[in-house]
Amino acid sequence: MRRIINYPPSRGLKVALGAAPFAVILLAYLVASDARLAIDASDKLMPGFASFYTQMHRLITRVDPVAGQPLFWFDTWLSLARLLTGIGVSALIGIVCGVLIGFIPYLRATFQPVLAALSLIPPLAVLPILFIAFGLGETSKIVLIVFGVAPFIVRDVALRVIAIPREQIIKAQTLGASTWQMIVDVVLPQALPRLIDSVRLSLGAAWLFVIAAEAITAEGGLGYRIFLVRRYLAMDVILPYVVWITLLAFLLDFILSRLSIALFPWNQLRDA
Repeated sequence: MRRIINYPPSRGLKVALGAAPFAVILLAYLVASDARLAIDASDKLMPGFASFYTQMHRLITRVDPVAGQPLFWFDTWLSLARLLTGIGVSALIGIVCGVLIGFIPYLRATFQPVLAALSLIPPLAVLPILFIAFGLGETSKIVLIVFGVAPFIVRDVALRVIAIPREQIIKAQTLGASTWQMIVDVVLPQALPRLIDSVRLSLGAAWLFVIAAEAITAEGGLGYRIFLVRRYLAMDVILPYVVWITLLAFLLDFILSRLSIALFPWNQLRDA
């Protein structure tokens, strides 16, 4: 008996199947936009592609007098700088604290409960506190990303460390390894691939925190621009910015995926 689960699609078919939903969404938008514009040519809710082109060409080529560079690239640079800084700090905290909490029982007993509590606090709920404590500048935005992302990464890495087979730790101790040597030679190589996976899983949340912080107080950024033009119902700016944010997130995820494969090929074989 033939079963569909035994017939994976070819590489070309996988690409076609993956592109099909996007094509359907694009086609549905074009049909709906044409229908609305036929009724009202000044409709702003679903503008046509010509309007997208006009507005984005203006943002990409127009030089902001304050920033000294085109608005679109200035917004992209600010948002990416905030995102990468926050993610980088979170990853550093995640690998250091995750390994120590997961490997050392006393630290696990001390910090695991408070870490679980911190991870359950909605980061956006403490945003006013962060603005009061750190001001309205860049620091509060970075802290928001770290507060929202770091606890998850720490817990995820710690769980990976806890899951390391006990036999490996016993063998290392039998060979005379110290605690530090076990962390460096046994724990860390197995925790680093999980760290990359955790960062990949955190990208969506990190972007959310960046956009939220920029929407409330910022002088530039992708989120700032979206919320600035919303009062004018400028969907011809908002939608391209949303698509651009999605593309940036996809690119970062792809880079991290390739990095994990390049640095830890053995981990890919184990997962397979």
